[in-house]
Amino acid sequence: MLPFDPIDEAAAQWARRWDGVPQMHAVTSLMRVQQLVLARLDAILKPHALSFARYEALVLLTFSSRGSLPLGKMGERLQVHPTSVTSIVDRLEAAGLVVRRRHPEDGRAVLAEITEDGRALVERATADLVGADFGLGALGEGDLRALSELLRPVRKDAGDF
Repeated sequence: MLPFDPIDEAAAQWARRWDGVPQMHAVTSLMRVQQLVLARLDAILKPHALSFARYEALVLLTFSSRGSLPLGKMGERLQVHPTSVTSIVDRLEAAGLVVRRRHPEDGRAVLAEITEDGRALVERATADLVGADFGLGALGEGDLRALSELLRPVRKDAGDF
């Protein structure tokens, strides 16, 4: 542990050369917290042989009414590149957590369908994530809601919704 906040120090150095200190400080803090939280989530999911990306894909399939979605639709909903979806589904399929099926109405489309093993794993992994407060245990409920609302305009401006 450092005896000073390195982001505060970087902001002080930044201010000697450039404008935009509040933005630089905020984005650097945001990116560092993203690294910390993702590392925590991946550590929680590692015993389940899952990354957070693969976990999100399984949850998405769990939420779908039929337990299956076209790979293209998964990419849209997960907001990732089609190549990433293919890689995620490849790994999940190799682990027996999803199967690929031809779309019954669109012969060109491929569906990913969650298996019973996949559903069971989602339940176990989710219990561990919830038990660990998704890596955000340092924040209370009010702060978590405020953080989500604070970030909403950035997501909206980027076209998330």
